[in-house]
Amino acid sequence: MDGQRPIIVIKKKAAHGGHHGGAWKVAYADFVTAMMALFIVLWLLNTSKPVRESIAGYFRDPSGTAGKLGTSSEGPGEKFVPTPLPTEDMGKLKDEIEKAMRRLPNFEKLKNQIEIKVTPEGLRIELLESATGTFFDLGNRNPNSNGSELLDLLAGELGKLPNKVSIEGHTDSKPFKGRKGYGNWELSTDRANSARRLMQEQGLGGKQVAQVRGFADQLLRTPKNPNDPSNRRISLIVQYLNNTDKETGETAEKLNHLSGSGGAPPPDQQPKEAKP
Repeated sequence: MDGQRPIIVIKKKAAHGGHHGGAWKVAYADFVTAMMALFIVLWLLNTSKPVRESIAGYFRDPSGTAGKLGTSSEGPGEKFVPTPLPTEDMGKLKDEIEKAMRRLPNFEKLKNQIEIKVTPEGLRIELLESATGTFFDLGNRNPNSNGSELLDLLAGELGKLPNKVSIEGHTDSKPFKGRKGYGNWELSTDRANSARRLMQEQGLGGKQVAQVRGFADQLLRTPKNPNDPSNRRISLIVQYLNNTDKETGETAEKLNHLSGSGGAPPPDQQPKEAKP
């Protein structure tokens, strides 16, 4: 008995992984992420429309370059969303232009062919054609009397502003049969340039025009009906002012006029004729 080996009992304790293995950390991280997302949404709901549009533009194009060559039906600048100056109000400008248009003698005849809306790139003014031609006679590169009268009015209104303006020409998908070597590309570009020339003669600033572009039938307004007459149109885009723009005394005075703070707009600069 004295030489018998002692019995050794080994007890093992089950490990608990330290507070349930850390799964609570994952759940807490999900909770914090959800709360952060909620606060961002609440903040966005209380921001101004231009800020929301700028944020949306960033997520559409984080690099900030693709939008300059966009291809949406709204136009190639649709994805490029500059940050507008705080005093800018495109909605008010839209109302002022619509009010001025109502003074046209034939406004009732033309009103269904004019579309004005605020977009992320600025105020877009569309002059839509009818089957027989409203602002341009069929196949003609120069505006008719209706088009000239309306473009004159728009030149006077937009010439009061410091904003840049882009002018676009569009056609439907019907092949142009005017003359050999001349098609929808040439027609859309020539119409946009004719609109530019006329507007600069009637008050649009010599340096206000940022771009003149012809798209033929590449940006159809009604893609499901490529031959619809409304695809033939001239588009004027009043661009937002960037925060990086230098706000000179003239610009400040024009912005005050736009926001209705009183004071007459400065005299329009004498436009210079630009060759096509």
